[in-house]
Amino acid sequence: MYAIVRDGPNQFRAEQGATIRLAYRKDAEAGATLTLDEVLLVGDGDQVTIGTPTVTGARITATVKGTKKGPKLIVYRYRKRKNSDKKRGHRQKFTEAVVDTISTGA
Repeated sequence: MYAIVRDGPNQFRAEQGATIRLAYRKDAEAGATLTLDEVLLVGDGDQVTIGTPTVTGARITATVKGTKKGPKLIVYRYRKRKNSDKKRGHRQKFTEAVVDTISTGA
C-alpha cells in the first residue's frame, strides 16, 4: 500500500516503513508522532483511490527521526562592470520521519 501526501508545497510518496523528508517543523522532537491528513491518492495493489482534492478520512501516521540539514547550495550574484558580487551559502532544514501506518478511512 502506498499514498501520495501533501506537506506544505511538496508532495511525497509514502509507503509503510519508508523514510520521508518533510518540511521543517520547529516543535517536532525525535520520537514524536505526526499525523498527515492531506492524502491525495491511496493505492493498494490494483485499486487506486484518487481524492478530490483529498481522500476523505485517509491519514498517515509517522514517527519523527529527527531534524537535519540538506545539501549546501551556493548563491552567487555578479554584475558585470560594476565591481559587485555576492557569494552566500544556504542549507535548508528538514524533518525526517518514518511512515508507520497508512489508513484509508474506509
